[in-house]
Amino acid sequence: MSSILCLFCASLSYRAIQKSNCYHREGHNAPCSHEDTSSMLLFGAVQVVMSQIPDFHNMKWLSMFAAIMSFAYSFIGFGLGLAQVIENGTIKGRINGVPTANIADKLWLVFQALGDIAFAYPYSVIVLEIQDTLKSPPPENKTMKKASIIAVSLTTFFYLCCGCFGYAAFGNNTPGNLLTGFGFYEPYWLVDLANACIVLHLVGGYQIFGQPVFAFAERGFINRFPNSWFVNNYYTNKHRWFPSFQINPLKICFRTAYVASTTAIAMMFPYFNQVLGVLGALNFWPLAIYFPVEMCIVQKKIQSWTRKWVVLKSFSSVCLLVTIVAFIGSIQGLINAKFE
Repeated sequence: MSSILCLFCASLSYRAIQKSNCYHREGHNAPCSHEDTSSMLLFGAVQVVMSQIPDFHNMKWLSMFAAIMSFAYSFIGFGLGLAQVIENGTIKGRINGVPTANIADKLWLVFQALGDIAFAYPYSVIVLEIQDTLKSPPPENKTMKKASIIAVSLTTFFYLCCGCFGYAAFGNNTPGNLLTGFGFYEPYWLVDLANACIVLHLVGGYQIFGQPVFAFAERGFINRFPNSWFVNNYYTNKHRWFPSFQINPLKICFRTAYVASTTAIAMMFPYFNQVLGVLGALNFWPLAIYFPVEMCIVQKKIQSWTRKWVVLKSFSSVCLLVTIVAFIGSIQGLINAKFE
């Protein structure tokens, strides 16, 4: 699911670069429109090649590159929002958010927003895979705990800065995506740079979220067909201009099919906030809440109906409720966007 969103967001950013250049040439009111299909297909083609990276252990360089790109566009978004607030000379928006015609519409927007927030921390999908690549000493769990605290703190800081300054800059007219929704027109080259960083970040992001899927599926095939040449044989490809590398028929076929399927799904629903909310709701409770809570209860042997057990179960139940309403709200928003 995260791979689908990577495709979708990369396409939006690529289109935003085209529109930014068009607005700069033709004026801010020019009818600049570009379709998403070609950019999604291009991004998918890149991922077909990148998906042949063997596993997580070979992705250190790509992960570092993606992280640098993430910092770059986050700083740019934060800076543009702050600059716009200073230029306005006032803080727009209000504490109760966007006004609606009735309470029902407000609730739908709140539910959809919960889904967007739920997707803000999708790393729970890959945390165990990352921990598996760590070496000890120190113990992997201690290293991972420290890394998680730093990562969540930095992520929260940038989310709050970009979100709060974006709303302060544009108020009720704040676009769903500050860098692609054209709250900012100038400096156009900086907007282009930020969106280029997003695209490059998502090249790595797609693989980071896709590799666990590849590993899980390929382990299943190996266990199911231990004697199959298609599954188990590797062939060395040598070329005088490139380093030698190994190819496996299963990896080529399965990973290509995976990229093709995610590309096709992403092309069906080009609605940023609504898709974000749906995927966030689906990911949030099962992977970020239920699984860790149950692991904690089992690992620490917490007895049923003790205070800790009740607190953990209550926390999980509340988060399940949030997930349900976020999913319903995001589906409603997706349907509305589809037929408007």
